[in-house]
Amino acid sequence: MIMTQIDHTHVEESTKPISPGYHAVLDYSVAATFIGFGVAFAARNRRAAQLAFANGAMVLGMSLVTDYPGGVVRALSFRGHRTGDIVQALLAGLGPLMFGFGDEPEAKYFYGQALSEAGVIAATDWNAA
Repeated sequence: MIMTQIDHTHVEESTKPISPGYHAVLDYSVAATFIGFGVAFAARNRRAAQLAFANGAMVLGMSLVTDYPGGVVRALSFRGHRTGDIVQALLAGLGPLMFGFGDEPEAKYFYGQALSEAGVIAATDWNAA
């Protein structure tokens, strides 16, 4: 059997493309998107509207208290913000099932948003702050 040894001293850690400042812009955009969903869904699907407003409020609230550019109170560390992002993405992805409209057309907006948020979470440089 031939065994090889990998020399890890020459492996450079790649940086993730989303900085704290860019993440803040994305967060405020996500909050606005969810609030827009809430307004759009209000007349035809009350449960979807409620979930959209809950997601929008959660993202906006976390953004306002995170210590990144755009944060106002700065009570939450950027690394701690990651945990909130994960919980919020789970709420977006599982919310239609929890709120009882998982098979209705509005659910696809939440599923898509949850997937995009997972991508942002994975691509964010959480150690940059």
